[in-house]
Amino acid sequence: MSVDIGIDLGTASVLVYVKGKGVILKEPSVVAFDRDTNSIKAIGEEARLMLGRTPGNIVAVRPLRQGVISDYTVTEKMIKYFVQKAMGRRTFKKPRISICVPSGVTEVERKAVEEATYAAGAREVLLIEEPVAAAIGAGIDISKPCGNMIVDIGGGTADIAVISLGGTVVNTSIKIAGDDFDEAIVRYIRKKHNLLIGDQTAEDIKIKIGTTYPLVEEETMEVRGRNLVTGLPKTITVTSSETEEAFRDATGQIVNAVIGVLEKTPPELSADILDRGIMLTGGGAMLRGLEELIGEKTGINTMTAEEPMKVVAIGTGQYVEFMAGRRDF
Repeated sequence: MSVDIGIDLGTASVLVYVKGKGVILKEPSVVAFDRDTNSIKAIGEEARLMLGRTPGNIVAVRPLRQGVISDYTVTEKMIKYFVQKAMGRRTFKKPRISICVPSGVTEVERKAVEEATYAAGAREVLLIEEPVAAAIGAGIDISKPCGNMIVDIGGGTADIAVISLGGTVVNTSIKIAGDDFDEAIVRYIRKKHNLLIGDQTAEDIKIKIGTTYPLVEEETMEVRGRNLVTGLPKTITVTSSETEEAFRDATGQIVNAVIGVLEKTPPELSADILDRGIMLTGGGAMLRGLEELIGEKTGINTMTAEEPMKVVAIGTGQYVEFMAGRRDF
């Protein structure tokens, strides 16, 4: 009884896809451990709730930074935990695991992901580039000689690639993504309102009223934090147009990266992209106004995949079947 598993090992969350069952697990990639005993206290959602709220001896960390392993042992334990949780205890054979990596990772970083996955109990490990996995998961037939452009915005990196015949033709990976949007909000509110807020509050603002393109109707939200002048807790009201202003720098860099990839694309594939449009995937693609912004700046129709958070995990899980289908010729 061998199982094929696809893991989207993200900076912000880990998704696990099991063949025949779909995406069965989605948890934040956060691990809380006790410094005194060096033991792991919590993994996933439970640990995320501890971020910024722990006593001195317990630390809640994200073992992946910008799509790359920053803490090897913790990552290995985290992968092991998620694999066991996804498969249950009744396994006789080690699983074959496909795992995705950002397109710009170095050989050393790839090796680290591979070794951590083997250490977590994999029989065989396949590494897949994020844009390729995203394209398969979004239901695009990438085996045809036809250009498809994917913009995958995760928590730590944004991967932009033009894919044809099952591989990437032109790609770039920039370390600007969901986490940077959160940081931009924290910086903006500190500068404009003299208020210090935490990362989770910033994420709430981003999800509820965040936009990268001016909205027809202004939206507002009450935000609580610590006043930097008096040092006391304070409540302010933040508007959606303020978030657009806060995001401007980060979204500008993503748009420039998209334009940079389009400039390097061979003309035949450029014509295909103009016909087919640009596909946005990843959690960052759920930020309002990105479609309109990229569409306006490039002049190419831009759309978001159906379940942008899950497409990379689905594509990672289906990659084995996709490759098997291609070997038949």
